[in-house]
Amino acid sequence: MQDLFSDNTPSVESERILYTPSTFARSSLLHLQEVGSLKAISAHTSSRKDLVSFLCFVVLDGCGELAYEGNTYFLKKGDCVFIDCRKAYSHRTGVADSADTEKVNKLWSLQWCHFYAPFLPAVYEKYKERGGRPVFHPKNLAKFRELFSEVYLLASSSDYIRDMRLNEKLSMLLTMLMEESWHPEDSMVSKKRMELTKLKEYLDEHYTEKISLDELAIHFFINKYYLTKIFKETYGTTINSYIIAKRITRAKQMLRFTDMTLEEIAIAVGMNGGNYFSRMFKKIEGISPREYRKQW
Repeated sequence: MQDLFSDNTPSVESERILYTPSTFARSSLLHLQEVGSLKAISAHTSSRKDLVSFLCFVVLDGCGELAYEGNTYFLKKGDCVFIDCRKAYSHRTGVADSADTEKVNKLWSLQWCHFYAPFLPAVYEKYKERGGRPVFHPKNLAKFRELFSEVYLLASSSDYIRDMRLNEKLSMLLTMLMEESWHPEDSMVSKKRMELTKLKEYLDEHYTEKISLDELAIHFFINKYYLTKIFKETYGTTINSYIIAKRITRAKQMLRFTDMTLEEIAIAVGMNGGNYFSRMFKKIEGISPREYRKQW
């Protein structure tokens, strides 16, 4: 269900859709809450807290400020914002208390989207771990504008699988945001990325061999506890789980496309012992290697 209306208050002119997703979409999908655009016609401030929502908006023209997590960000044309609205925030335009004339009397125009999903807080944490910021300046603002417009049109349509299509568009938005999360000018993030890229390449090449955390720490000159922490933060899994997943994936290829025995496959992927291999395979896939071979 959607409610489309014009919001012409003394401070803004806006077009927005308040959207009510289905019960299924609310529990299982990325779902839309509100989408729209506005043009400020006088100074105004919006403040919220404890809102179960995530907000993404782009500044089409003018300037303003965002207060979020103890920081104040000056926003200008071309900037994009992505924040967790469960935390207190406020944004305003028509800033008149600054000596900087660039920040005065340039009322903004915005496009925005409020959305949510049960898993979105974890995605936002990953966004931050990879260097994502509440405010950034995308290289291609047009992509965000086009996507917001597509979401708006879709929300106002009568498409019978509208919630699924909105989930697809919002997934695209998250992908675009993740693409923007990498900031090479941040030396700490850059160093972490470089270290982990080399490490991951090493694991991809040597996953069939016996690999210990101590050996990796020595090989890459990294403290093993720090290594464990940043690998999990970046890839969402432990080093050991990553290696096992690589081995199981290779084993699945062998089960499907060779006549090798389970013992031979176990040795080939670095999981010596058919019993251990079968136990780990079932733990990850939910079925035994023999059942997997038979099914596929």
